Amino acid sequence: MTQSTRKLLGTVLILASLLVWSVLGMWIYMSFLGAAVWWLLIGFFAVMGMSWFYPATWIIRWMAKPDAE
Repeated sequence: MTQSTRKLLGTVLILASLLVWSVLGMWIYMSFLGAAVWWLLIGFFAVMGMSWFYPATWIIRWMAKPDAE
């Protein structure tokens, strides 16, 4: 697989995973945290907002691999 193909596929994977992660966060909020105190909500959204970054870095590393010669 060429690097340009990996970049295209990786971009689609990152966007799809971000969409799924956002929907999951909204579902957890609506189901369990709707009436929670403000400090719990700030913590929840901070953790949800930062935790999608780690799987995305794996995809970005895979995308950046050079082509096999």
